[in-house]
Amino acid sequence: MQTRKLGNSELNLTVIGFGTWAIGGGDWAYGWGAQDDKQSVAAIQKAVELGINWIDTAAIYGLGHAEKIVGEAVRACSTKPLIATKCGLTWNSKKKIKPRLKKESVTAEVEDSLKRLDLDTIDLYQIHWPNPEPEIEEAWETIARLIEQGKIRYAGVSNFNVEQLKRAQKIHPVTSLQPPYSMIKRKIEKEVLPYCSEQNIGIVAYSPMQKGILTDKFTREFVDHLPSDDHRVYDNEFKEPRLSLNIHLVEQLKNIAKNYEASVAQLALAWVLVHPEITSAIVGTRKPEQIEDTVKAEELKISPEDLKQIDAFLNKKA
Repeated sequence: MQTRKLGNSELNLTVIGFGTWAIGGGDWAYGWGAQDDKQSVAAIQKAVELGINWIDTAAIYGLGHAEKIVGEAVRACSTKPLIATKCGLTWNSKKKIKPRLKKESVTAEVEDSLKRLDLDTIDLYQIHWPNPEPEIEEAWETIARLIEQGKIRYAGVSNFNVEQLKRAQKIHPVTSLQPPYSMIKRKIEKEVLPYCSEQNIGIVAYSPMQKGILTDKFTREFVDHLPSDDHRVYDNEFKEPRLSLNIHLVEQLKNIAKNYEASVAQLALAWVLVHPEITSAIVGTRKPEQIEDTVKAEELKISPEDLKQIDAFLNKKA
């Protein structure tokens, strides 16, 4: 599988990364519904077998559960993938989530993640959200010290804007930014993409299929049958008036995808990867057969004419 160099690091990431938000399960505030752990392990191992060389996770996914599943799956892999995880969101015994970026919290979170993942060093450690914002500098200074101690190889951030990136850059080089990016969420194009390109900050995009909207399965019936413990039932993109607009967009994209004998999901992923600023796109997968289908997007080259047509669809929707 094709790889791209991640920012100022020596890491070469496959253009598709394995995302683990959904495999955290449904028993927490931002879950995706119940998940079979055996299927999760099998999906991770299938991804590595197919050539994906990095896994993105976070302590908060399933309140530690996703990291444990990643650790279990990777132990059985003959080829060890790179592991990226995140800090900054903590929880208590009642599963109440609280953002924290204080030195003692970040230090403890690193140790907990290393244990759950069964690692000595984390390849890429990221601040999950710039919240609480006044604590950004304290967290980033702590992460810089943890790199010196060998607990972390490289440090990145997630969901930061340009001004927040500049604050971090003054303390220690930012290796990567993880923002949401898809046909539906294009906010980073105006300022973030140019800044990261100029500063040699790699971009690993999450939600390239916008939580399942940019797939063939996205219909009104699909949305109506989402379980109550799936956080997407509260997402405005899954409600009117955006729901109807998104369903219409998917129908338009199906016509283009047919030209390539591809799925809408493959088309959406290939569209993200067209942008040279993007190092890799993170794809959340729950089952082995899903990742087998998704990796085909790497080979899909969208023609300039179809890119213009997609852009016309998106501008009209906006």
